[in-house]
Amino acid sequence: MILKDRVAIVTGAGSGIGRGGAEILAREGAIVIVADLSSERSDETALIITKAGGRAEARPTDVTDEGALAKLIADTHAAHGRIDILHSHAGIQVEGSLEEVSAKGLDQSYQLNVRAHFVAAKLVVPHMKGQGGGSIVITSSNSGVFLDKGMLAYITTKAAVIMMVKQIALDYAKFNIRCNALCPGWVDTPFNAPYMRQMGGRAELEKYVADTIPMGRWASIEEIAESILYLASDRSSFMTGHALVIDGGECIA
Repeated sequence: MILKDRVAIVTGAGSGIGRGGAEILAREGAIVIVADLSSERSDETALIITKAGGRAEARPTDVTDEGALAKLIADTHAAHGRIDILHSHAGIQVEGSLEEVSAKGLDQSYQLNVRAHFVAAKLVVPHMKGQGGGSIVITSSNSGVFLDKGMLAYITTKAAVIMMVKQIALDYAKFNIRCNALCPGWVDTPFNAPYMRQMGGRAELEKYVADTIPMGRWASIEEIAESILYLASDRSSFMTGHALVIDGGECIA
């Protein structure tokens, strides 16, 4: 197990990619702190992990609440004495072009897609410095590296987080702290509901995936989880400041 006894915090771990990432980190030996806005979903993820023989603790957390994030990280360090991995994953899609998206929608996107990641990273860095290193993985999107119609708030914030990741990586490499961005493409989860509405329903989204993505299909959660494991583990020990795009070739089509 390549993560034996390492301590990992995963936010947005109650479903979808976040749950898949939490599961694979635990499978490889990590003690996973499962953070999600929903206590029910965080409990479900932790139970899945423990039933499979892994170690997990459910910690319902609103990552937009700075105090709640601070408590999550402080309690984790107090209980385990270290934090080796942070996968800051929680995010939101707000659809709309410039004329369609509200300022409130942009603010909501920024709060969850950028600010929450900033606060989480800021809080774990002192612990990682003290222990001699760590890995921070922040979820962006392939939408952060190319343009898409009618998703102004989403693309703006996902591009911003990539630049934030690069700057964190540059500033903290000397402390053996790596920071990389996970940039998934299309994965079939409920997170896609805003895109689906914008495109006119499930059938249109399915057609888009089949026609636009060179590989002609969705990614599976398991495929994205493998990339999370790669970035979190020593398999990527000389990689920092990178935006790892896993999208079946969509951004180069």
